[in-house]
Amino acid sequence: MASLIYNSFIDDLARGAIDMDTDTFRVMLTTSAYTENKDTHLKRSAITNEVTGAGYTAGGETSTITVTKDTANDRLDITLGAVSWPTSTITARKAVYYKSRGGAAANDELVAVNDFGSDVISTAATFSLALSTVRFQN
Repeated sequence: MASLIYNSFIDDLARGAIDMDTDTFRVMLTTSAYTENKDTHLKRSAITNEVTGAGYTAGGETSTITVTKDTANDRLDITLGAVSWPTSTITARKAVYYKSRGGAAANDELVAVNDFGSDVISTAATFSLALSTVRFQN
């Protein structure tokens, strides 16, 4: 499946459950066995097949979020910051971004999933995840 924005993310934004400027966001990696569902996956607890391996901690890493309003082009860009796992040995296919509340996975709202298109492997090396952008165009 392709990269996507979870439908719950748009709903959470509209209802004020997510604040892109002040909330903490994390990104976790999954294997190709995770099948995302933008309609029914609402919270981090719905994510299956998170990667394991040296240099990777369950729940992933913090990702810096930047919000840019572009009135000339009538759009809003939300940039999900780059993250890396130094000296890691992992195989990942997807990156899942979520709002971290610092507790149970059942409380963490999902944002988006980025499918790399094929497995990416690091062997005692840095696994780097480039930034991703979510664009709202009016």
